Amino acid sequence: MNEHMKSVELHKAFRLINHGPTVLLSARHAGIDNVMAVAWCCGLDIDPPKLTVVVDQIAQTRSLIEATGHFLVQVPTVAQLELTREVGTRTLYKEPNKLETAGVSTFEMPGHDLPFVEGCSAWLACKLMSEPHIQNTYDLFIAEITAAWADERVFRDGHWHFETADPQWRSLHHVAGGHFYAIGEPLSVASGAG
Repeated sequence: MNEHMKSVELHKAFRLINHGPTVLLSARHAGIDNVMAVAWCCGLDIDPPKLTVVVDQIAQTRSLIEATGHFLVQVPTVAQLELTREVGTRTLYKEPNKLETAGVSTFEMPGHDLPFVEGCSAWLACKLMSEPHIQNTYDLFIAEITAAWADERVFRDGHWHFETADPQWRSLHHVAGGHFYAIGEPLSVASGAG
């Protein structure tokens, strides 16, 4: 486990994905681990915290999620650009060694039977809220965030600090065809909100 990995208060967990990053989705079932890249993940609610994620029916990760009802959403960094592309273009159905080939290194967290991807800036443990109609019709999954962590070198005090962190910590944003952007410079509007 990363010594800089700190727990994030659940009522602030939505902030980990609110800026629209490409995420890594991981799941485990019956001794099978998988990690895939997902461009469509969005915060849905604050209390209790929820998110939505689109997972196509052809993805083996989807069958792992449906079998256990649990998964992880992780925020990869610029330093993980190649890894993100690799897990987003390879399939475990055709490549049993996909994670090894893609260079994915995982770790365990007590109380969570899920593969946590090393090097990410944030991790959100999720419990599936079963909605068969929208899952089958739209490939849209709704989940409650049950625990969250972030690397304090880039997220602390409930906020991202991309502007002061090493640029390798910036989040990735996929546009199409293997083309990504890193999150840009901060812009602030004065307000009393925290």
